[in-house]
Amino acid sequence: MTKDLTPAEVGRISQQVLDRVGTVIVGKRSALELVFAGILAGGHVLLEDLPGLGKTLTARMFAQALGLDFRRLQFTPDLLPADVTGSFLYDQRSHDFTFRAGPIFTNMLLADEINRTPPKTQAALLEAMQEKQVSVEGVTYRLEAPFHVLATANPIEYEGTYPLPEAQLDRFLLRVSFGYPDPVEELNVLRRRMARQREEAAVEPVVDATTLLAMQNALEGIDVEDSIGQYIVALTGATRTHPSVLVGASPRGSLALMLLARARAAMAGRDYVIPEDVKDVAVPALAHRMTLRPEMWLKRVDPASIVGDVLSTTPAPASGALPAYAQAHQRPGPAHGQSEDWEYADPGQPDPYRYTARG
Repeated sequence: MTKDLTPAEVGRISQQVLDRVGTVIVGKRSALELVFAGILAGGHVLLEDLPGLGKTLTARMFAQALGLDFRRLQFTPDLLPADVTGSFLYDQRSHDFTFRAGPIFTNMLLADEINRTPPKTQAALLEAMQEKQVSVEGVTYRLEAPFHVLATANPIEYEGTYPLPEAQLDRFLLRVSFGYPDPVEELNVLRRRMARQREEAAVEPVVDATTLLAMQNALEGIDVEDSIGQYIVALTGATRTHPSVLVGASPRGSLALMLLARARAAMAGRDYVIPEDVKDVAVPALAHRMTLRPEMWLKRVDPASIVGDVLSTTPAPASGALPAYAQAHQRPGPAHGQSEDWEYADPGQPDPYRYTARG
């Protein structure tokens, strides 16, 4: 049994995992950090981008680095729900029906090009993603933890794709895009391909499934001060009142922000969340949960820009509103006749809030 991990240990292991995956996925550290934050938070990740930008490879490399059982399912227009969950087959030897498990029974499922299959088959993932179980012919089967879906999708304006239903999108903790590499990064991709002298890329495991579960459990000890919680709720609420939005993010969006902010804090080795953790994950956590007004679609307004507007207009917690951190981290209290305050120092440091006492 793996011992309980401290945030510092989670942060150290997280950087090792990211470094290992980064030996294959070149120049996309920030995107890889978001993907891993989704995994660390116990959620599912939608990788949406143009073909050939490393989405499938990223899923495979994370599965290898985390020591997880991995299966890939290619979504096609003729794929049936039973092809995802499994089905009962008649056994002529026993003269009985036996359940044959589908590819969803794994630790990490790569749902490749999920938007190339009709909504009926996409919906086969809903119960598994939310409840960590599947129901077939009235029988419920639990999925072994950890269980994560990393789905890839190409832009919906491409021929032969289906928009993901809102209920399906809402089950993804975050949506991540990679974008094209710059010329230096692309040249590095070529050099690494020549250096390994084979098409297939692979990495050695950093941890196993048991250690990943311990890392995920460690997030429950990450403190979210009440002012941070209020900030999260304010951001989500602002998406519902934005003039360009028809339907804003649900409370599941607030939960996603909190879970991902906790993961970001743990990856930095901290046991508390700061406003920058929330800001870093706001766009990937909220942009796919909003329904824009029809005229905004015609104008090709990017939902990410709306989240950017929300971030710029919603005040973050004031530095003096974080006294709980002083007690949590055993900071010195103010002397007689002094008042206490928190000063924001450096977001690149493990503890960016600097405690000061003023006379």
